[in-house]
Amino acid sequence: MATNWGSLLQDEQQLEELARQAVDRALAEGVLLRTSQEPTSSDVVSYAPFTLFPSLVPSALLEQAYAVQMDFNMLVDAVSQNAAFLEQTLASTIKRDDFTARLFDIHKQVLKEGIAQTVFLGLNRSDYMFQCSADGSPVLKQIEINTISASFGGLASRTPAVHRHVLSVLSKTKEAAKILSNNPSKGLALGIAKAWELYGSANALVLLIAQEKERNIFDQRAIENELLARNIHVIRRRFEAISEKGSLDQDRRLFVDGQEVAVVYFRDGYMPCQYSLQNWEARLLLERSCAVKCPDIATQLAGTKKVQQELSRAGMLEMLLPGQPEAVARLRATFAGLYSLDMGEEGDQAIAEALAAPSRFVLKPQREGGGNNLYGEEMVQALKQLKDSEERASYILMEKIEPEPFENCLLRPGSPVQVVQCISELGIFGVYVRPRIQGLPTSPGYQMKP
Repeated sequence: MATNWGSLLQDEQQLEELARQAVDRALAEGVLLRTSQEPTSSDVVSYAPFTLFPSLVPSALLEQAYAVQMDFNMLVDAVSQNAAFLEQTLASTIKRDDFTARLFDIHKQVLKEGIAQTVFLGLNRSDYMFQCSADGSPVLKQIEINTISASFGGLASRTPAVHRHVLSVLSKTKEAAKILSNNPSKGLALGIAKAWELYGSANALVLLIAQEKERNIFDQRAIENELLARNIHVIRRRFEAISEKGSLDQDRRLFVDGQEVAVVYFRDGYMPCQYSLQNWEARLLLERSCAVKCPDIATQLAGTKKVQQELSRAGMLEMLLPGQPEAVARLRATFAGLYSLDMGEEGDQAIAEALAAPSRFVLKPQREGGGNNLYGEEMVQALKQLKDSEERASYILMEKIEPEPFENCLLRPGSPVQVVQCISELGIFGVYVRPRIQGLPTSPGYQMKP
């Protein structure tokens, strides 16, 4: 899957000039982040890191990823509704992973009280790499699916214009025309808007749960602006504010500062460090309400690594999606090897194989947000420490995907322009909205371009 940028990457002077133009265009288009020095202020901003040239994606694999997104929408929704599957799958994990255990405890409390929510909204992003097969051809393999705070839909909506500009500067108009239009922020906003509409209160708001230090605020603002264009107002609050000023009425409608909330959109709450005792109490309050949560607690649990591993077992997809063999085949074709590390013979064998050939595996904890996986010698040392401990059940082992590297320029604030080896990751956003009506089948929603 070689790129055609080879000759362009040899001219350092031209690369410097292209990089200056690309950065200026990125700033003009709104491909922005707050700075690490001032993460709570937009007074001074910079551009988000990006590649100087667009990455090539085989059209067949792109179409495959689009097609299977409908199936992943249905699968995530089916898992979230299957309390017995979640309990059985996560039984070993919650014994050793406190964060997953706290989420699951809220899930049980909501089930015991009775789910007040009548509309369910999923905004997920399925991430892939292109495995280089034995004959050299690329194969689509899923890394993970993100069911909470799936980000960069806003910034991804703005990067095509930057890459078209770079290619136009080079008079590569044919190549520029091949860059697909891409507007995930609009599609994500349409999902939220539909959930808001089905909630049925014209004066209710969308509540975005935000972090205190949010560098990626412009990614979120893109969705907020799309909603405001539809006369749907968004308020941003931290968990602490919900604890202090949030309340439920006798019908379990959610109010914040006296304003009714129709949809709760989480852009926080996916890592242990984001929760204090007060924040856990706020999360429980939100989950008990009849507001549409994106995601609700069951859907967040459906996105855990342990669930991903369990779905790869023979017969699991057939059980969750009965009578849908074509969907099962499409899903299974994207799975990489996934292995349980639960105590017992199966887990022992997986550890032995990883220690014997560490370059073939990745060790994954039950965490979102990036930067948590272990590779190579780090993985070996961790497995040696974990192999006789029940704590290993809080991890899974995954086959390491080996895409073909290619050369490009990574543009980062404060870093020199230089050609480096890169690998591509493809993210496909998916949206579904499901009313809780007796006898109504789950809507598979739709998929959006990466």
